[in-house]
Amino acid sequence: MKKLYIQTYGCQMNQYDSERIARLLGREGYAAAARAEEADLILLNTCSVRDKAEQKVYSALGRWRELKENKPGLIIAVGGCVAQQEGEALLRRAPYVDLVVGTQNIHKLGEMVREVETLHRRPAELAFYRDPSYMEDGEGAPRVQGAMAYVTIMQGCNKVCSFCIVPYVRGRELSRPSGKILAEIGQLVRDGVKEIMLLGQNVNSYGKTAAGDLSFPELLRRINVIEGLERIRFTTSHPEDLSPELIEAYATLEKLCEHLHLPVQSGSDSVLTRMRRGYTREKYLEKIRRLRERCPKVSLTTDIIVGFPGETDEEFAATLEILERVEYDEIYAFSYSPRPHTLAGKLYLDDVPEEVKKRRLERVLNRQGEISLRRNRKKIGEIEEILIEGPAKLRDGQIMGRTRSHKIVNAAGSEALAGKLAAVRITAASPNSLLGELAAAQ
Repeated sequence: MKKLYIQTYGCQMNQYDSERIARLLGREGYAAAARAEEADLILLNTCSVRDKAEQKVYSALGRWRELKENKPGLIIAVGGCVAQQEGEALLRRAPYVDLVVGTQNIHKLGEMVREVETLHRRPAELAFYRDPSYMEDGEGAPRVQGAMAYVTIMQGCNKVCSFCIVPYVRGRELSRPSGKILAEIGQLVRDGVKEIMLLGQNVNSYGKTAAGDLSFPELLRRINVIEGLERIRFTTSHPEDLSPELIEAYATLEKLCEHLHLPVQSGSDSVLTRMRRGYTREKYLEKIRRLRERCPKVSLTTDIIVGFPGETDEEFAATLEILERVEYDEIYAFSYSPRPHTLAGKLYLDDVPEEVKKRRLERVLNRQGEISLRRNRKKIGEIEEILIEGPAKLRDGQIMGRTRSHKIVNAAGSEALAGKLAAVRITAASPNSLLGELAAAQ
């Protein structure tokens, strides 16, 4: 068989897309390659949310150019957000790239590869669609290995935050029919999956573009009754769409895990206005208060951008302060970088010096490290249920799993327990993970 190597950058949606690409090209006779050097087809699935992620794409392509020079029949393909953003310009910038597949055109990939192989053309497919069938595999629910699986429920975003390139590379919001989603999850559970991660650029707006279908809380209720499923997670949410019904789901759905990723981006109202986020600091905090009232054990994570255009010391201080107010379990923090097509890139000068951005980012990460350690230490002595994913990274003889609140736990145990639910007693804590003793596996 021909060999396929996929390199994936970016979010869980890209990981899900890469799994789908592997299945689609498997039907074209491509088996997985362990290394790029072994491949007949290399596909780079890309992210363009931040400038650094985009730079990594061109660095990787440059390394693979030499492979193609030594193996002329090698096909190099680019997919994902950079592919959508750059389009045919990528083919001109990198003449050794053979095809460019946009974010909504994965279903055309087999045909595109055949076009390269037989007609020696360099296709670029970049269309956006208003029919959600492009998200379907064509051969029913995928069969996967392992106890956790991703399921896309919608794509795109209608928010148009001033800093964000997502609406331009993922398109407008479009939801899959609930029946397709429920059938896919049902098949995954029959194949042994215990935990589902629902994916979308703004999952809690699910159903708004599918008249007559379910709302997101209604979809969660339908998933919750699927026999054999143990856990439900989802990402990512927009604070504006965190509805009372969704908050109530955390209190009433036993399979919905006690974790919410709710990007705040900044603690300053003036920065939030420039970002076009659609909420104030106090409205955000009020939703957090209501959520914790209904689900006291909920774990909260968030995204932070420092150095947004015009950010003053006072505005930055408001972000530090909101970390203390909310006490997130974990954050993902980044320095602002202008992105093409975005309103911020057009309207504002990138006027915060890089050294200031770097210093602010370090302060945010250090402050959050203290908060995470403080919160994790509170877990010592408690019994937590984990879903064991496999061997722990950098810890020989240990396994790794996640609690319902999405905390990583390492514990001594056999790799044969992968895919099992187990009880662990927490014995130690660091800012990023917990250490435990295995009590029992189910």
